[in-house]
Amino acid sequence: MTNHLIILAGGASSRMKKPSLSQLSEDFIYQANSRSKALILLNDRPMLDYVLYNAQQAGFQNIYIVIGKEGELFKTYYGEERARNMFNGLSISYVFQHIPEGRIKPLGTADAVCQSLEQYPELQENQFVVCNCDNLYSEKAFNLLRLHKSLNAFINYDRDALEYSQKRIESFALTKVDRYNYLQEIIEKPSAYESEKYNDKDGKLRVSMNVFKFDGIVFYPFLQTCIIHPERNEKELPSALLEMIRAYPTSTVGIPLSEHVPDLTGKDDILIMNEYLASHPVNLHWPKN
Repeated sequence: MTNHLIILAGGASSRMKKPSLSQLSEDFIYQANSRSKALILLNDRPMLDYVLYNAQQAGFQNIYIVIGKEGELFKTYYGEERARNMFNGLSISYVFQHIPEGRIKPLGTADAVCQSLEQYPELQENQFVVCNCDNLYSEKAFNLLRLHKSLNAFINYDRDALEYSQKRIESFALTKVDRYNYLQEIIEKPSAYESEKYNDKDGKLRVSMNVFKFDGIVFYPFLQTCIIHPERNEKELPSALLEMIRAYPTSTVGIPLSEHVPDLTGKDDILIMNEYLASHPVNLHWPKN
């Protein structure tokens, strides 16, 4: 069990800055081009509020938001101090993802988590959950991870439950687990023919949507030694995870779950997310600080 949640919000958001096919307002276009995806306003509150609310409802208390060099706007919403800002019953701390000399963009998600553990060493000795800032994970998903008895785990989503276009779904990496749900492999860009080989014991194709639980003692060394992906030129969290399961084959459990995960990858997703929130209203009834 853990009360610690790291939220990755320091990326460059390059896909969000691409042109949109949707009829977005000038205000939404400006936000998409100038803000972190976590801070795009939906019903007058940042996207991140909805993630935080579900996390708080699932029992998380200590939140670490990874931000980049343009992250000052986060302080407007979640507190000015570096650490332990009180926000609706949550303790909010910031991780500043420093960019190495010679690079323009951050070094990737594994680097973001590694810097989190270095800036807050208590995480090196504890379990913690990691998630994206632009995916609206449910309270149920957060709760399953937070309370799971395995030291390392991830939500293993039923691909058929995801309400994206077929083309987009087929681009997701598949997970391969054994009969006991231990992670064995992550398969990037599988062909339709290859995909047929990776059904789980229930006959489902499953994907990770980048929400994980890790044990800091076990995982931290693999974050430190994570190599840069040869094509994407970043240190990626799945790469560190795969190195860990090669060293410890039964270290990481996939928790099966069948539900949709709304997200804000690009501008076209803004209207889709607004429609989702209209049909699945989230009332932010926060507890008092």
